[in-house]
Amino acid sequence: MPLQPWYHEGLKFRCTCCGRCCTGDPGYVWVNRSETKALAQSLGLTPLEFEKAFLRSVGHRKSLIELPNGDCVFFDRQSRRCRVYPYRPRQCRSWPFWESNLRSPQDWQRTCQRCPGSGTGPTVPLDEIVALLQIIHM
Repeated sequence: MPLQPWYHEGLKFRCTCCGRCCTGDPGYVWVNRSETKALAQSLGLTPLEFEKAFLRSVGHRKSLIELPNGDCVFFDRQSRRCRVYPYRPRQCRSWPFWESNLRSPQDWQRTCQRCPGSGTGPTVPLDEIVALLQIIHM
């Protein structure tokens, strides 16, 4: 019988729309070509125009730029919402179910301390967590 992950009974999560995952410390929001195309189209731009305005190169990868205060370029501080939410990158869609947050119960507890939606709300079942983990490995 294969070993089940420590979170085999699922984990509680409900996004509170606090914006903490979109603000604060510098980091990377990786985007691929299809995400770049969808984001560009949502803003009425060509992919090249979008790339010049909103992406930075990090090695051979592309990341959304950040404002000087660490906020994502698409985070609206006034409304506390993402301006491109329906088209947000897979990295954003899969939060908080990243490998780095699920390595151990202690890692999940640290995530719960940073993200008020983690550890609250309905239980996300194991199969959904596994699907989200497969979207991107963080």
